[in-house]
Amino acid sequence: MEKLPTHGRVNCTTCFKGCTAPVSFDATKRTEADWRITLNPLAWGNAEPEIIVLGFSKGPTQTGALASAEHDQIAYKGSRTNVGKILKRVGLLQQKNGEDLGAAVSRLISDKNGKFHFASLIRCTVERQDKGVWKGSGGGMLDKFVATGFGQEVSTNCVSSFLKSVPTKTKLIVMFGMGSKLNYVNECFRLYERVRGGTWRWINDVAYTDGNVTIVHVEHFASQGNLIPRWLGEQDHDRSRFGKLAECAVKSVARAD
Repeated sequence: MEKLPTHGRVNCTTCFKGCTAPVSFDATKRTEADWRITLNPLAWGNAEPEIIVLGFSKGPTQTGALASAEHDQIAYKGSRTNVGKILKRVGLLQQKNGEDLGAAVSRLISDKNGKFHFASLIRCTVERQDKGVWKGSGGGMLDKFVATGFGQEVSTNCVSSFLKSVPTKTKLIVMFGMGSKLNYVNECFRLYERVRGGTWRWINDVAYTDGNVTIVHVEHFASQGNLIPRWLGEQDHDRSRFGKLAECAVKSVARAD
């Protein structure tokens, strides 16, 4: 049985093998055109989970906390309430008595023996240069990076290293982010199909499976404006359909079990 990285820093330097200087955690960087990655892969939760939850990459808030915050405080820092809303919407979060959504997510993140493993598709930090400034967030970040040659290399390395062969008990991967016009969903489908092999099929517009593991895309926890309320169904909008589709796909995994 394959195991995922254990809770803590991850020993992976695959994308930095061409560096001439010794690599150093959160200091070594690799730049290609307007994109760069920083060597700082991390993992939280169980190494043999039932469910993997993946962001795209550590954003500026999480990256900024690396030097000062405890490990369990870094994942989704500043956005755990939104993470809780999204996971609860698809039926994956149960709160204990008196526990708010943020506290419930914090409990899951720190639990090394629970159902969940938390990380990001790109385990290192991804940034894009915009008018001379490096930014770790912004519109179109997800799908634009994985569509570049550099992004294809890095994402292929990450999936090959951590998701090509997952524990047998892992049946569901939840991915934050859908991209512009579902571009990120489509790019990820092709990525998993290419790296994991096998026969993949679409369940609906935001979910797909190879018969062993099901991938479900949900709204990104850092989405701005009305995107999260609309996805949650709190506001009447076409985007609410994606939340319903994600919920249905998650339930289909539970029924299969």
